[in-house]
Amino acid sequence: MNTDLAYSILGQLGRSPRADDRLTLTGGDDPVFQTPWRVGTAGAAALGAVGLAVSDLWRLKTGRPQPVSVDLAAATASLRSNTYVLRNGERPVSWDPLSGHYPTRDGRHMFIHTNHPHHRAGALRIAGAEGDTREALAAAVAKWDGLAIEQAIADGCCVGGLTRSRDEWNAHPHGIAVAKLPLIDIVKIGEAPAEPLPHGDRPLSGVRAFDLTRVLAGPTSGRVLAENGADVLHVAAPHLPYQAELLMDTGHGKRCAWIDLREAAGVETMKALLKKADIFTQGYRPGTLAARGFSPEQVAALRPGIVCVSLCAYGHEGPWSSRRGFDSIVQNVTGLAATQGALDKPRNLPVQALDYIAGYLGALGALVALARRVEQGGSWQVRVSLVQVAHWLASLGTVDAAQGAAELPEATLLPLLTESVGPLGRLRHLKPVVQLGETPAYYARPAEPLGTSPAEWA
Repeated sequence: MNTDLAYSILGQLGRSPRADDRLTLTGGDDPVFQTPWRVGTAGAAALGAVGLAVSDLWRLKTGRPQPVSVDLAAATASLRSNTYVLRNGERPVSWDPLSGHYPTRDGRHMFIHTNHPHHRAGALRIAGAEGDTREALAAAVAKWDGLAIEQAIADGCCVGGLTRSRDEWNAHPHGIAVAKLPLIDIVKIGEAPAEPLPHGDRPLSGVRAFDLTRVLAGPTSGRVLAENGADVLHVAAPHLPYQAELLMDTGHGKRCAWIDLREAAGVETMKALLKKADIFTQGYRPGTLAARGFSPEQVAALRPGIVCVSLCAYGHEGPWSSRRGFDSIVQNVTGLAATQGALDKPRNLPVQALDYIAGYLGALGALVALARRVEQGGSWQVRVSLVQVAHWLASLGTVDAAQGAAELPEATLLPLLTESVGPLGRLRHLKPVVQLGETPAYYARPAEPLGTSPAEWA
């Protein structure tokens, strides 16, 4: 595999190839799985860029770079890593049976996401379903035109999207707005003196990362930081819905704490933690946390020199920037699902490439911004979204999906897996994908349930 794509990602962040870089991408080529989209190439390139950024931090610490290697099969498997999790030998369920495609009155298809209870109840109510079954929801959606049900779901603060063709999305006002954005960017949001990296025997030893995210993209970003030695505190609130089974995929190496921002004590606790943090990753829609006093600029004022990573569904510009969304929805509205199947018979990709790659890019941005803090000082904001990843993935072109497999051969998959035992039981899960020559990535602690640890730094 060619390393040019990894370097093109880094190039967007101002990082040019170095004479002492040692990046190797191994394995064949797409398709690995049965999809026309070059998901393996995209995943391997993003992870290769992550590996080089980790090597850069190690160079800043020790004067030595590291060899970096990423295997195509491992990178592709990582884009569906939650499907490989077993808990005490059993596979946890993470999809609500009502989530999926629904035909509309005008011959379109609407993808409705119901994994969170309030989204499920809202979709049934908005559609006018006479019951809480898939059949009842299908009958209700069939009475709506596609654009009308899509708008109604959005107006009702629920989550869904109309399946579009690539051409239709490219002509859509939000598609046009997103096409002008880079895949990932870093902007300076404040002044601060340069800071050396903390001492330690791992690239991110002593680096504190406040992880205020849910589902897959944001938690994946934190997991990448944890596997390279960061102290990652994953924060949730008891009253907010959370697919806790996803912690068995994304929670490795982290501590999990409760903070309720509805309470003054919770706000003060979060402020106190952020004052001592190096990275603040959040996965909420643009402006959501600003209303609570935690915009990137507000956080940078609290802690000059912090790196703020913002991950969202639809990006920070365009008419849909405040719209709720998940990987499955963005696949449909951007035309990826129509290409995977057909416009009249859409199929989602066999991987959640948008979520996982956005997570890798969020971690990449944090790593590059930390290097900038060492060399230049400053506070920084990293911006990544699922829809920007979708545009980038589409730009890579397509392959013959029929050449891919439904699953990795056992001989290929088994070496990619490991087991850990902890508060969630005996978990089988994927190992870290990026191979580093001097500081191998690993999880220093097993995944734990939400709220297990106190809201304090170790």
